[in-house]
Amino acid sequence: MNTKIVLLLVLSLVPFLCFCIETDTITSNISISDPDTIISGGRIFKLGFFSPENTTDRYLGVFYNVSQETVIWIANRDRPLNDSSGTVTISRNGNLVLLNGRNETLWSTNVTGASPRNTNAQIQDSGNLVLRDTSTGSIIWESFWQPSDTFLPAMRITDNINTNIKVGLSAWTNGSDPQQGSFTSGLEALNIPQIIIWNNGRPHWRSGPWNGQILIGVPDMYSPYLDGFSVVNDHTGTFYFTAPEGAFLMRITLNSTGSLVQTLWNDQHGNWDIVWVAPQNECDDYGACGPFGSCSIRDSPICSCISGFEPVNREEWESGNWTSGCARRRQLQCNLGNNTRGNGDGFLRLQFTKVPDFAEQFQSRRPDVCRTRCLSNCSCIAYAHDPNIGCMSWSEHLIDVQRFNGVGVDLYIRLENSELDNHRDRKLVIIIPVVVGFTAICIAILITWCWIVKRKGKRIAIEKDRKVFEAGLAFSSNSSAIVLRDENEKVMIEELPLFTFGTLSRSTDKFHENNLLGKGGFGSVYKGNLANGNEIAVKRLSAASGQGNEEFMNEVVVISKLQHRNLVRLLGCCVEGEEKMLIYEYMPNKSLDGCLFDPNHPSQKILDWRKRFNIIEGIGRGLLYLHKDSRLKIIHRDLKPSNVLLDEDWNPKISDFGMARIFGGNEDHGNTARVVGTYGYMAPEYAMEGRFSEKSDVYSFGVLLLEIVSGKRNTHYYNHGLSLSLLGWAWKLWNEENGLDFVDQTIESSNFKGEIVRCIHIALLCVQEFPNDRPAIQTVLSMLSREILDLPRPEQPVFAEKWNSSHVGTGTTQRSSQVGESNEITITMLDGR
Repeated sequence: MNTKIVLLLVLSLVPFLCFCIETDTITSNISISDPDTIISGGRIFKLGFFSPENTTDRYLGVFYNVSQETVIWIANRDRPLNDSSGTVTISRNGNLVLLNGRNETLWSTNVTGASPRNTNAQIQDSGNLVLRDTSTGSIIWESFWQPSDTFLPAMRITDNINTNIKVGLSAWTNGSDPQQGSFTSGLEALNIPQIIIWNNGRPHWRSGPWNGQILIGVPDMYSPYLDGFSVVNDHTGTFYFTAPEGAFLMRITLNSTGSLVQTLWNDQHGNWDIVWVAPQNECDDYGACGPFGSCSIRDSPICSCISGFEPVNREEWESGNWTSGCARRRQLQCNLGNNTRGNGDGFLRLQFTKVPDFAEQFQSRRPDVCRTRCLSNCSCIAYAHDPNIGCMSWSEHLIDVQRFNGVGVDLYIRLENSELDNHRDRKLVIIIPVVVGFTAICIAILITWCWIVKRKGKRIAIEKDRKVFEAGLAFSSNSSAIVLRDENEKVMIEELPLFTFGTLSRSTDKFHENNLLGKGGFGSVYKGNLANGNEIAVKRLSAASGQGNEEFMNEVVVISKLQHRNLVRLLGCCVEGEEKMLIYEYMPNKSLDGCLFDPNHPSQKILDWRKRFNIIEGIGRGLLYLHKDSRLKIIHRDLKPSNVLLDEDWNPKISDFGMARIFGGNEDHGNTARVVGTYGYMAPEYAMEGRFSEKSDVYSFGVLLLEIVSGKRNTHYYNHGLSLSLLGWAWKLWNEENGLDFVDQTIESSNFKGEIVRCIHIALLCVQEFPNDRPAIQTVLSMLSREILDLPRPEQPVFAEKWNSSHVGTGTTQRSSQVGESNEITITMLDGR
C-alpha cells in the first residue's frame, strides 16, 4: 500500500520537475518540452519555460543559470501558454517554433527558405539564441535582433537613418505581464547619436549626444571607470550601441516604470547590485522645465528660465507647472555690425549643462568657429562645443536643458545685446561695492605696512642675511652657490633655502642624461652633487607638466612642515623664470617601483621577505604620521611605488606631496571636483565621486602591499581568461586558500608562509569598496605587528576586473586629462624615478 502511494506521489510531481538537457542545441531530432531546459556551453544561460510572479501563464524565455527568475528574453510575450504543454522544436520549414498542446504555433522565428535538415538553434554564453544554417554555418536568425526588455554585452541596439528601422528594448506591461508596455528605449542616430526612452512614442528621457567616448548628458560617465560602451557607424546608414563582454554578468533592463537599470551580478551575495539608473531625478524627465527652461536638482524650485527669458504662463510657473516653458523677453537683432554700439546680439555662457535636444553638428576643433558660424546665421539661437563632437548648434527652441555639478558642456545662449548688459549690470551692483571696499582696505593695509617696514627695516635685513648665511653653511662650501633672490620672495617658501638655477645646473652637469634618475608626468628627477660633496635629487618640473604652481607650492608648504624618518626630506627649491624645481635628499636605492618591477634591477636578489616587510611597515608608519601624529593632518592622495623612495639601508620614505591635502583639526574627509591621482591606486569613492579621506590613502596602501607581495604591477592583466586585475587575482587565490600562488617566487618560503598570506589578507581589507569597511592605518599597523591577531573577512574588491585605457578614452601618458572643465585625473607614467 505504501509503495503505491509513493508511486502515485512521484507521478503527480513529474509535471513540476525541471530536467536540464545537457546540450545547448535544438535540432530536428532534439526538442524540449515544458519543464525541460537546455543550457549554454559555459553554463551561463538557459532556454526553457517559466511563469512570472502572480500568474500561472507559461512563457518560453532565456534566463540566467545563476538566477532563473532573471529573464532576459521572451519568445511568446504576447501569446502565453495557459498550461505546461509547450514544446520547442525545429519545424518542417526549418524554423524554431513554439507549439501548444493542440499543436498550434504560438511563436516562430519566421525565417523563409530554410529546411529541417540544415538548421539548428543554439543558446550561447552571451545569452543570444541563434538559428544557424548548418550547411554554411551562417546565422539566419538571432534573439538579439528582437530584444525584450534587457540589453546585454555584445547585443546591438541599432538605428538605420536611411530606413528608420530600429532595434531596441521594450518594457513589460508590469511585473506579472511581459507584454510590451508603454516604454521603449533605443538609439536615436539622426544628427548626433543618443539613447532615448520613449513613453508611448513621446520622449521620456535622453542621454545627451555621444562624443565618441561618453554620452555627455550622463554625469556618471565622466568617471574614469567606464563600462566600455560604444556607438559605432557601420557606414551603411546603421548606427549601433554595444558593450564588450566582460568577466562579470552585466545587464541593463528597461523596467515597466520607464527606468533603465544597470546591474552587476554579485556572486558572493547571490543577487544583482544596481550600479546605475536613469532617469535618477525630476530633472532627468524629458523637458521637465519646458522650452527655454533650465533644470537643476540642487535648486528650489528646480526649474528656472534661462537668462533673457521669462515664463510663458506665470501663474502656472509659480504653481509648479513648468511644461509651458519660457519665452524670449527681447527679440534677436541679428545685427553684428552695430554690436559695439549696444545693438546686435551676443552670447550668454551656461556652464556644466546637459545640452538641449535636436543639436545640429558641424565639425570644428575650435570653439571660436562655432561662435562665428552661429552669429552669421540668424536662425541659430545657441551653440556648444565638445572636442570630440565639434560644434553643436540649435535653431528652433531649447528643450531639456539641465545644469550639472562640475561636469557637462558649456552652452552659449544667443541674446539681444541689452539683455547681456542687464546681466552685467546685475553683477556690477554686487561687484562695485565689493571692489570699493576692498580697495579701501588695501590702501589702509599699505599705509600700515609702510610704517612697519620703516621701523623694522634694519631688523628684516639682518634676518635676511642670517638666512642666506645658514643656507650657505648647510649646502655649499661657497656661499655664493645659493642666492636668495628678492623676486622669488613671492613664493612664500617659509624657511626653505632657494637654490639658483646655475647651482643646480652645475650639480647635475647641466641636467645630463647620465644623472637622470627617472621620469614622470611631472617632469624628470636628476642626481646632483653640490660643491661641498653633498648628494641631492633634483625634481625638475617640465613646462608641460600638469603639476603647476598650485601643486608646486602645495608640496613646498606641506613637506617643509613634516619631519619623519619615513618621509623624504625637502632641502630647498628653485623658482627662476619658467623653471620650478624641488631639491630632496638623495636616495641611493631610488624608488620602490624600479626595485620591484625591473627584472634587471640588482634589488631582485636583495629584496627578500624581511626587507619587503620592513618596507611595508615603514610606509605604514609614514602614513600614520601624516594622518595622526604630525601637527598637520595630511591626506597624500597619490601613494604608489614610484612615490616611495629607498635609502641606503632600504628604509622607505614617502615622497611627492604635490597632490596632498591638509585637513583642519576637526576635519576627517573632503570633496573635490578635481580628482588627482593615478589609475589603479585611487579608491572608488575618490575616483568616481571626488570624496577623499584617510581611508583613500589606506586603499592605495592596500594596492601597494599587494604589489610588494606579488612583485607585479596593478596595471597588468592576471589570468587573461577572467580579465582579472591584481586585486581580483589576489582575491581569487586568497578566497581559494591558495595565497602562496600569488606571492613573488623570489621570496616564496615556507618559513614565512603564514606572515605573507596574512599580509595579503590585510591588503584585501584595505581595498574594500566602502571606506567604513577599511581599517584605519593605525589598525593596519597593529594587524601587521600581530597586536591584533583575529582578522575579519574582507569583501570582494569592487574593481576586481582589469580596467584599461580603452575605458577612459585617452592614453595614460599625460600628467593630466581634462574632463569637462573641472574634473581632472592625473596619471603618472610608470617609469621608475
